Amino acid sequence: MRVTLSGDALRVAGLVEEETDVTVRDCLVDDDRVVVLVGAGEMGKAIGPGGEHVKRIERRLGSQVTVVEDADRPEAFVANTLAPAAVYNVTISEGKETVAYAEVDENDRGVAIGANGQNIETARSLAKRHHEIDDIELA
Repeated sequence: MRVTLSGDALRVAGLVEEETDVTVRDCLVDDDRVVVLVGAGEMGKAIGPGGEHVKRIERRLGSQVTVVEDADRPEAFVANTLAPAAVYNVTISEGKETVAYAEVDENDRGVAIGANGQNIETARSLAKRHHEIDDIELA
């Protein structure tokens, strides 16, 4: 699926690639935070030692930056979008709509949902953009 980035997202993606030398697959820019999807296996490189890359990018942007790692399989992708919540299993149900059911540790449900539902909505948006998943439900 082809993803189109806004002008702001392209600018941020370029900055992240310049600062970290990773491949940015997608970028979502909100008023108060930025979510960057990096290539599979590039999460550590994107974050940097002690989180220094993310901290430097946050200072330059004046926004919170969240890094998500890409994955080939939709189940793994959904689990990555919900991190740092502990996700035990993801099942994809295809019917009229494609829904991912994510089994999340009870203690991490709040983390998976986020303040005002921000984390789960970001996960839904990324899953729709990259794997044509219509919804994510926590099980």
